[in-house]
Amino acid sequence: MRKLFALLIAVSTIATPVPAIAGAGAFSVVNNTGLNMQALTIRRYGTKDWKPLGSAPSPGGRGSVTFNDPDCAFDIQATLQGVGTVVWSGVNLCEVKAVILNRNASGALWVDYE
Repeated sequence: MRKLFALLIAVSTIATPVPAIAGAGAFSVVNNTGLNMQALTIRRYGTKDWKPLGSAPSPGGRGSVTFNDPDCAFDIQATLQGVGTVVWSGVNLCEVKAVILNRNASGALWVDYE
């Protein structure tokens, strides 16, 4: 009886579907730079192919992005008024609801997540 029970457990473990590894999905972008943002684009980390990401939110604003990609690591690029083009590199988009793009007065860039 114990052998049968152990066999049933082993079979049910093997037959249980494994969830797919989630890639990047829809998220919100928050402009926490204090500056007007234009030309928001994205590319897979380590590639050269920039693609439009949608309209850029105003300072302090939030914008929704429809996105679907099997990868997780991306670069996000924007043109900031009075600064020029900046890139947040290696942004993890897997399992996030929002990406908060930050820039301080010294020009340092970082990302926070919700």
